[in-house]
Amino acid sequence: RCRTGPLDIVFVIDSSRSVRPFEFETMRRFMIDIIGNLDVGPNATRVGVIQYSSQVQNVFSLKTFFTRADMERAINSIVPLAQGTMTGLAIQYVMNVAFTAQEGARPPHKKIPRIAIIVTDGRPQDRVTEVATQARNAGIEIYAVGIQRADMNSLRAMASPPLEEHVFLVESFELIQQFGKQFQDKLCGVDMCVEQEHGCQHSCVSTPGSFYCECNPGYRLNVDRKTCSPMDACADGRHGCQHHCVSTQGSYSCRCRPGYYLGQNKRSCIMMDYCSFGNHSCQHECVSIPNGHYCRCRSGYTLQPDGRSCRATDLCNGVDHGCEFRCVSTEGSYHCMCPEGQQLQADGKTCSKCGAGHVDLVMVIDGSKSVRPQNFELVKQFVNRIVDLLDVSPHGTRVGLVQYSSRVRTEFPLNKYHSADEIKKAVMDVEYMEKGTMTGLALKHMVEHSFSELEGARPLSHNIPRIGLVFTDGRSQDDISEWARRAKESGIVMFAVGVGKAVEEELRAIASEPVEQHFSYSADFTTMTHLVENFSLNICPEEGKGHTEIRSPCECEALVQFQTNTVAILQSLTEKNILFGEAWAGLAPSLAQMTARLEELEKQIANKK
Repeated sequence: RCRTGPLDIVFVIDSSRSVRPFEFETMRRFMIDIIGNLDVGPNATRVGVIQYSSQVQNVFSLKTFFTRADMERAINSIVPLAQGTMTGLAIQYVMNVAFTAQEGARPPHKKIPRIAIIVTDGRPQDRVTEVATQARNAGIEIYAVGIQRADMNSLRAMASPPLEEHVFLVESFELIQQFGKQFQDKLCGVDMCVEQEHGCQHSCVSTPGSFYCECNPGYRLNVDRKTCSPMDACADGRHGCQHHCVSTQGSYSCRCRPGYYLGQNKRSCIMMDYCSFGNHSCQHECVSIPNGHYCRCRSGYTLQPDGRSCRATDLCNGVDHGCEFRCVSTEGSYHCMCPEGQQLQADGKTCSKCGAGHVDLVMVIDGSKSVRPQNFELVKQFVNRIVDLLDVSPHGTRVGLVQYSSRVRTEFPLNKYHSADEIKKAVMDVEYMEKGTMTGLALKHMVEHSFSELEGARPLSHNIPRIGLVFTDGRSQDDISEWARRAKESGIVMFAVGVGKAVEEELRAIASEPVEQHFSYSADFTTMTHLVENFSLNICPEEGKGHTEIRSPCECEALVQFQTNTVAILQSLTEKNILFGEAWAGLAPSLAQMTARLEELEKQIANKK
């Protein structure tokens, strides 16, 4: 194995559309073979991998993995981007991001060589000369490896001098593995610490063509660059003391500031909890600070002049108001409000569901790797909050769900479930897909399959609105414009919901007109609740366009239904008799007569049948 000393190596791999799948596999093998012969580790050689096409993707950075097995698994999991060839953009990323301390590169004073290995099969679609010069001037040694169709002038413009040692052109992908063995010898060179007398007092670190000396912890390198002298153990900044470092002969100890005590690791400092003494007298919360404490009130309360007691200022925050949609505080009181288009129910807290008509709703959710498992659970909760707004039934609103990443999967079609509870349970059972973000493919699936009569969509002749809601957290890896257009042309009202790194341009392309009413965005998964409100304000008017059956009020069933509803209302009023006192006594006989009349009417209807 290569043991010339530590290196920071970043592979820059071309995954443009010109690289065919079996060719990309040989590039994987090339990287794995070279890594297999490196002495990798946090204090040895560190390795990072990025791939590029029209964009740059960090596969793993210099600080991510320190074993060959982990690196090999990550390389085998790469999904090629299959777009353009923006080599200059990739070099810019290497210089500005990949070789930074935040990404795991060792600092320049460590003299760890920084090596970028660019592997490409074509001509760059952007400029590389200037950015490659900047990268070399920043101390990055660039090897340019061209395969098959690569442009030699571009390779020479990228590589470090001398060009005959840094530019390589391999005739075909089949020969790259054989070339890897030759390149490995070029990269490793000779271990100078072994080949010659280095004279280092403590340890020798080999670099390509040279070496340097290092001292053990607690010592510093003398001006002769070989011998070492004891140093102030606190001066090198590696002691790890949170507050103060106190040097002693050949060692050090940590000490904390007043109001703190030393933790079990003898380095960190823990603030004394003055609230735990039990004598603070705070009505709500006690907050410890160095050398004391102060009192704090819960949200909706104000701390009083005595510094201990609290008084409510916003009753919506100070009580369990139970409002389904929104609580509005007033002077000394509060009341509940509902979204536009919904009415407050008799309990003064809940809101009527969207029930003006019927819709066929298909939700298309992003299950790509960037969403991450914990956020995908929040997405499922978001879906169920939308379901709570709807009047779900076989003849009312129908709901279907589609998940997509690098492929598309129907979780359940429109005709699978017939109640909100069934749908919500099915949503929580959905498994996270991970991988890519093929939003265009998902739109195609929705248009061709999800809104077909085979999967439960009602015929267009029934005039039932078809609504598609697309939820995504990032840029699509395929084109969305054609199928977004086709969806809207086929009569589907499209809503677009974006979170985090979602691209506004794509959201607007998906959304129906007027766009402002059909797309929403949230910066974070944990703050998506307002998106449900936006959706409910816009979907209810769409639902109202659906077909609603109008029945004759003289039909027997209608009369019976009218009677049933009326008796229920009368019963409710009777139960509230105590609230009206004696004024109710004069009205009760009239209501009793009305009830008797309705019962007689029901008997007449039954006899006619």
